[in-house]
Amino acid sequence: MRRQFGIKNGYHMAYLFMIGLFMGILLVNLGHETWIKNGSLLGTEMMSRLKSSRPAGESMVGYILRHRLSTGCLLCLVSTTLIGMPFLCAYICYMGLSAGCLLSVAVVRYGIRGLLFMAAVLFPQALLLVPAYILLFFWASDVNRTLYAWGSQLEGYERYSSRFYLRKGIQIVGIMAVVIMGCLLESYVNPNVLHFVLKIF
Repeated sequence: MRRQFGIKNGYHMAYLFMIGLFMGILLVNLGHETWIKNGSLLGTEMMSRLKSSRPAGESMVGYILRHRLSTGCLLCLVSTTLIGMPFLCAYICYMGLSAGCLLSVAVVRYGIRGLLFMAAVLFPQALLLVPAYILLFFWASDVNRTLYAWGSQLEGYERYSSRFYLRKGIQIVGIMAVVIMGCLLESYVNPNVLHFVLKIF
């Protein structure tokens, strides 16, 4: 049953992300005047600043770690409340919306180069951060379901089981460790990749 729930939950999360992605693409295309003509997002000035700046990893790692870990901790805390699932669904949809907006602006402005730029923005940290966030979403969903779904005696037993909390604690420590490694890649490796790709702009 837990495996079936995980598969079903994975589909739901993918649907939410795709809905957000579609909404982001639609938003940019409907608001072409605001996003492209009058907007500065990924505009010439912004790209010039990115090309001329090459921040050191030491100056970025603290900010990135605070941002990523605070997001993870917030999801963990909210998952233990009644609003955990609605909040998680809204956050996944928001991530899709943000990705759709950025991707659309990049493609409309630069075509194929825009896709290459977006790939450079995400590489190589996405190799760790994407799986870590997916596992974090599953973790939060499972915790919320166990605490608040009254579907079976097993779930009721797990609510009061120290083994459940120990297992979940070990899991979240492992997930956060992967997030930290992804942040290190984002701070020290990604700027070099991005700087190399920006040469074609």
